Amino acid sequence: MAIDPNAIVDSSADLHASVEVGPFAIIGPGCVLGEGCRIGPYTRLVENVRMGRNNRVSSHSALGVEPQDLKYRGEETFLEIGDDNDIREFVTISRGTRTPIAPAGVTRLGDRNVIMAYAHIAHDCRLHDGIIMANAAMIAGHIEIFDEAILGGLAAVHQFVRIGTHAFVGGGSMVVQDVPPFHLANGNRARLFGLNMVGLTRKGFDKTRIAALKRASRALFARTRALDEAIGEIRASGEPGADVALLLEFLRHSKRGVCR
Repeated sequence: MAIDPNAIVDSSADLHASVEVGPFAIIGPGCVLGEGCRIGPYTRLVENVRMGRNNRVSSHSALGVEPQDLKYRGEETFLEIGDDNDIREFVTISRGTRTPIAPAGVTRLGDRNVIMAYAHIAHDCRLHDGIIMANAAMIAGHIEIFDEAILGGLAAVHQFVRIGTHAFVGGGSMVVQDVPPFHLANGNRARLFGLNMVGLTRKGFDKTRIAALKRASRALFARTRALDEAIGEIRASGEPGADVALLLEFLRHSKRGVCR
C-alpha cells in the first residue's frame, strides 16, 4: 500500500494492499477500495464510498458527498463504484438518499466509465457501463444512463430522465425528456437528430442492424403519428430484431416522455 504521509485515512476505511493514495487526499469513514485503485492528491472520499478494482480518481475530486436534496435528513447512504473507471479532476458524485422514491440509498457507477473534469453526478443516479461524460456534463438526481452512452461537454440532464444505450447527447444540451437508445439528441430543450451513426459504426453495428434501426426510428418518431400507434405497428410486424426490441422496451418504460 502506498499512502502518502500527508494523506488522511479514517480508521474504519478498508483499503486493499495495492491502493495508492496521493498527498493531502482524505479517505473518510466506511470507505472500501479494491485492488489497484489510485486516489489522486487533494481528493476527498467523504463517506461510504465502495469501490471495486483498478479505478483512478484524479486530483481535487469529491466522491460520496452528502446529497444535495432537501429531503435528505442525514441517513446512512452509499456510493458504489465498479471496476476500471477513470474519474478525472474536480468531479463530484453524491451518495444516495433514503426516500420513498429511492429507498436503497445508493448512487451507482458501473464499470469502464470515463467521467471527465468538472462533471457532476447527483444522488440516486445509476450509470451502467462504458459511459463517457465529457467535461462539465451534469446530471441531476434519479437519472439512469445505459451502456455506452455519451454526454457531451456542458450537457445538463433533468432529474428522473433516462439516457438509452449507445445514445449521444450533444455538448451544451439541456435534456428534459428520455433520450432513446441508439439516437443522437441535441439542443435546448434537446430533440432527436436521427440515429447516432458515428457511434454505432464505431461499435461495430453492421448494415443490417443499422437499416433495421433506421426503419424503426422513422416509424416511431415521425411527428405525424402517435408514438403508441407506431410502437403497436412495429410489434405487430413480428420481426423487430433484438436492437429494435430493446428500443421499444425502453420507450414502454418512459415516464417523462421521449425526445422527438
